[in-house]
Amino acid sequence: MRVLDPLGHALGVAGSMTWQILWSLILGFTLSAIVQAVVRRETIIRVLGDDRPRTLALATGLGAASSSCSYAAVALARSLFRKGASFTAAMVFEIASTNLVIELGIILALLISWQFTLAEFVGGPIMIVLLAVAFRLFIRTRLIEAARRQAGRGVPGSMEGHAAMDMSIASDAGLWRRLVSRDGYTAVSHVFVMEWAAVIRDVIIGLLLAGAAGAWVPAAFWRHLFLAGHPLAARLWGPVIGPVIAMLSFVCSIGNVPLAAVLWNGGISFGGVVAFIFADLIIIPILIIYRKYYGTRMALALLGVFYSTMVMAGYIVEFLFSGLGLIPASRAARVADVGVSWNYTTVLDIVFLLLAAALLARFFRSGGGPMLRMMNGDPDEHERHEQHGHGGHRLPAPG
Repeated sequence: MRVLDPLGHALGVAGSMTWQILWSLILGFTLSAIVQAVVRRETIIRVLGDDRPRTLALATGLGAASSSCSYAAVALARSLFRKGASFTAAMVFEIASTNLVIELGIILALLISWQFTLAEFVGGPIMIVLLAVAFRLFIRTRLIEAARRQAGRGVPGSMEGHAAMDMSIASDAGLWRRLVSRDGYTAVSHVFVMEWAAVIRDVIIGLLLAGAAGAWVPAAFWRHLFLAGHPLAARLWGPVIGPVIAMLSFVCSIGNVPLAAVLWNGGISFGGVVAFIFADLIIIPILIIYRKYYGTRMALALLGVFYSTMVMAGYIVEFLFSGLGLIPASRAARVADVGVSWNYTTVLDIVFLLLAAALLARFFRSGGGPMLRMMNGDPDEHERHEQHGHGGHRLPAPG
């Protein structure tokens, strides 16, 4: 039975991390659902038609108010591009929707430290500015038009059905009245459950990978990999190797935060963690989807531009935060197998599990069940459904 001890240790670490962040996950997804319930999809499409600075700023804000699932964000970016959004604005929206969302910031602060939350919200806009400049300099109009033709073919990738769903509140009432209404409760429950359904796989895989890495990989391996004994070399190497590890981990969305915690404890630089988290949009499965969506040349261009801007953003954050004295002095991310005890974390987990249960019950009582089966459906079918006046995903609530 001793052969099972390492497995039990890894599962224990993963379970402990899950218990530590569970309430924050639910809180983050609830706040995100509230925002998405009042932001209408047609508003997003209408304002992203060019790549002017004001438009890219709007794309950043609207992306931050959107889905945190990387696959859904990639699918939604293609949908926006097909409907007339500029390619740069669509990519900015995609980056913001996975790296500038509420739930990511909460989990980073809880699992590692608040400085990483600040770094994400500083580094994200830096990466977006660098990307906009790189697109202007290196991505030719001819390549963008070829990508638009390929996108127009509607080749399936992942989560297209989810991306095509507009789950916002269908009402012209004021913001507060929409949120506290019966339709508001229903819309929030729909967004909440669908967001969980989109990311649950990556969250579980990320926790299991982090548990295995934290339990099985010797500390010496990480220290050698990240050049921890050479401070300057480690700071230069971290943002370079961070995205490569992310690409090979196959984990995206907020699921890569637990592994980021393990890497931080192992010795990767501050900027390396930031670049690692940004790299959820260049993991191998998503690169394959880019090829389907936009063609091989554009997929390779996106890989090159995304990787370069992630590395540069990591460097800028590393040296900026170092100069300001904001890099944590200790490496004490919560990856230990500490078990479950009666404390504030347990109380918060119970409270927010009750909230999640209430939203889940509302989701199914309001007829949301069929939406789960449509997550990977044909986006064009959803659009035809909307054009015939059926209100997208909206299903009749029980009387």
